[in-house]
Amino acid sequence: MTIGCELDTILTTPTHKYSYKMELIVDKYNHFNEFYTWALSVSDKRVENWLLMQGYTPTLVITAIYVLFVTWIGPKFMENREPFKLKWPIVIYNFVCIAINFHICSELLYNTTMVGYNYSCQTVDYSDNPYEVRIAKALWWFYFSKCVEMLDTVFFVLRKKNNQISFLHVYHHATMFPIWWMGVKWVAGGQSFFGAMINSFIHVVMYTYYGIAALGPQYQKYLWWKRYLTIIQLIQFFAGMVYGIQGILVDCDYPRWMLWTSLVYGVTIITLFLNFYIQAYIKKPKHQAKAVEKEKNGQTSNGVTNGVKESKKTK
Repeated sequence: MTIGCELDTILTTPTHKYSYKMELIVDKYNHFNEFYTWALSVSDKRVENWLLMQGYTPTLVITAIYVLFVTWIGPKFMENREPFKLKWPIVIYNFVCIAINFHICSELLYNTTMVGYNYSCQTVDYSDNPYEVRIAKALWWFYFSKCVEMLDTVFFVLRKKNNQISFLHVYHHATMFPIWWMGVKWVAGGQSFFGAMINSFIHVVMYTYYGIAALGPQYQKYLWWKRYLTIIQLIQFFAGMVYGIQGILVDCDYPRWMLWTSLVYGVTIITLFLNFYIQAYIKKPKHQAKAVEKEKNGQTSNGVTNGVKESKKTK
């Protein structure tokens, strides 16, 4: 009873409260560090010396810099400046992205076909089989491409196209890069190939659209298919979700934590993309149609009114 009272007295003292909280934080950090060290020890040995693969810190730092730049530093820097004209850098950037994503898609399609990957359930082969190593390298390029594609937002900021920097846009870019670091670090093969392959194919189509758009207004007539681009993006997310769910249902010999991570992330992305689609292609056209109708009605009534006034003046 006395010991309990003494403990209560210690914990009610501000200095000891702070000390106790710090001890808890240090304890939590030590547990996390132990887990992280263990996790690194069981990661894929083939990728451990590849660029940015030694530890999570560089990926997290790059992601943090990206978020800070696009949400605060960049807009602050551009606040009293004229927007940069970056036509040709953007054109070149888009076609570089096309090349990277085409390489990823073709490498994954070719090598998984040569190995005979199962589209229902495919385990990770950590061997030095040349095809498997090429699959792992293609997945690393997919991870690295998510860092390169952060330039999408940087260009928006420098051109003061802030209306295009939505929560969906920043969330997508800021999450894909760190998530795929984990994918390459532990599961550079197996079920991971499918999502990366279809996403890189969609990005070939997407950056083709952006590349044409960047060439100038005279090319706008070739860009009538923007809505369909959003639709095929949604289809790929649904396809990825179905693929992930069936991997769980058939009890595939593949890390379940990665399947669940992909599944939860897929739900957030589909929700945000569906919201974007509804706002951009369903609600917005309706509002525009109503505005045009009101304008027409206003012009008609003004015309009648003016006609009456003019007839009176003539008389």
